[in-house]
Amino acid sequence: MKKRFIFTYFILMTITPLLAQEDKFLSDFVERLENSNKYLQLVAEMMPEEHYDYKVTPESLCFSENLMHIGFALDWHSQSLLGDREARVYQTDTIFKPANKTKAEMMARIDQTFGEAIALLQEFDTNKLDDHLDYFGLDRSKRQICMLLADHITHHRGQMLVAMRLKGLTPPRYVLYQ
Repeated sequence: MKKRFIFTYFILMTITPLLAQEDKFLSDFVERLENSNKYLQLVAEMMPEEHYDYKVTPESLCFSENLMHIGFALDWHSQSLLGDREARVYQTDTIFKPANKTKAEMMARIDQTFGEAIALLQEFDTNKLDDHLDYFGLDRSKRQICMLLADHITHHRGQMLVAMRLKGLTPPRYVLYQ
């Protein structure tokens, strides 16, 4: 009986930190998304609406397209890849296209999409973080999908910051951990 107790205690002490790490990953990621949304909202607010169609180069996405593309990708990664909702089709989707939307409407859509992604992640089953799926022909875990999403947001926000600078604006001060 004493050996069984010691064995059970050892197993619990070994597994508990691993479970805490899983929870910590998601809570850290949620914090990152919350900070990313705040910073992206500052960037979107600072760019005058008349420059939302500005392209750095002819083949680049314009400022508003970058903003809405962040929203589309956030929705797809969170709701479809991490969650179980059917994916939107980028070519035909109108929710995340800037056409006929004001700056305020685009900012509200982005804020709502971040909120939906955060809500999903706050309820996400940590056991599913190691589930794998096909990601453009690559085998990736759902944990990796989270990290890919963060990189994608940063990539397109960086393009938006370049557009702001080329329009003579000083972007908001960089905020750590977003």
